[in-house]
Amino acid sequence: MENLDQYLSQGQDLVVEYGAQLIGAIITLIIGLWVLKGINRGFARLLDKRDIDPSLVPFLKGLVSTSLRIFLFIAVLGMLGIEMTSFIAILGAAGLAVGMALSGTLSNFAGGVIILILKPFKVGDFIEAQGYSGSVNAIQIFYTVLKTPDNKTIIIPNGPLSTGSLINYSTEPQRRVDWSVGIGYGDDIEKARKILLDILENDSRIKKDPPIFIKVEALADSSVNLATRVWVDAPDFWDVKMETLEKIYNEFNAKGINIPFPQMDVHVHKENA
Repeated sequence: MENLDQYLSQGQDLVVEYGAQLIGAIITLIIGLWVLKGINRGFARLLDKRDIDPSLVPFLKGLVSTSLRIFLFIAVLGMLGIEMTSFIAILGAAGLAVGMALSGTLSNFAGGVIILILKPFKVGDFIEAQGYSGSVNAIQIFYTVLKTPDNKTIIIPNGPLSTGSLINYSTEPQRRVDWSVGIGYGDDIEKARKILLDILENDSRIKKDPPIFIKVEALADSSVNLATRVWVDAPDFWDVKMETLEKIYNEFNAKGINIPFPQMDVHVHKENA
């Protein structure tokens, strides 16, 4: 009976001691999360006020938020009486194992850092990478978000994005538009060239310098191909490319220039019976 009373007394002491620690840790966690939310909001407002590259903003927000949560978690564990030295050693061993399992995730994080340092692209640029193309919508810690012209959202991991080939269509202010315009072998090349020049020179979006380029580039199977090249501001690229094709078609039809299509001549030989 005395042993039972002793065990009950010890149990009550443990409940009082560790119960208080547990309640304190829970209160600290709740208050800490509330404080962190305020800190994150304040940090976000600070970034908005400063002249910071928009590409960095979501990355910095995520990095600060994650770091503060880790510090809060360690502080709460300390309040529960967990020895931090042992915990850090265990955490290090676990981190090594998890790191090996999540090597791709760590690679994506490193890729995000490389992208933000080297800046091969920024938010708003139109890029082509990893088999996809679109405007950069956001650069996050582990991935980059693209918005395609047909309004699809593409998420590309930063690891492959930072090490693979990439085309940035927004780096230069101007782009060259190329057409290969085919005319019939019986058509007048100079007449076709003049029609093309009239169309291009009357488009205010097309630059006069460098000058418009129109030269014969190939004597193809069914057509004489005229290489036609102009320079435009990058935002005008697609409009000029597609609208000019329609103008060429209409003008060639109106002025008697043939637009040939592949043809095949079949000769039938009749053998004498």
